[in-house]
Amino acid sequence: MTNQQQSRQTIERLTQRYNQLNTKKIEAETNLKSARKQLEELQKEARETYGTDDLEALQQKLAEMEAENEKKRADYQATLDRIETDLDAVEEKYRHSGADSGK
Repeated sequence: MTNQQQSRQTIERLTQRYNQLNTKKIEAETNLKSARKQLEELQKEARETYGTDDLEALQQKLAEMEAENEKKRADYQATLDRIETDLDAVEEKYRHSGADSGK
């Protein structure tokens, strides 16, 4: 038997291969349609929420929001640090005041 005879497939096998490939094609088209619909929905949501669906503009807006959040976090930490320092000073003052009144 030659290589050509070995690689020769029956019409049934060729039909089976065609059907498998056609099924994969239909699945890929369905997935593409679903992905496009989801993209359209996300773009609409981005336009409604952020005023744009442009990726670069959204990335810039995200960077701005992250910078604003970091500033707020740092301000909050600084405020808590100041309160803690002030509280420590008051406690220290009362400790010394109590020690002085015991004399």
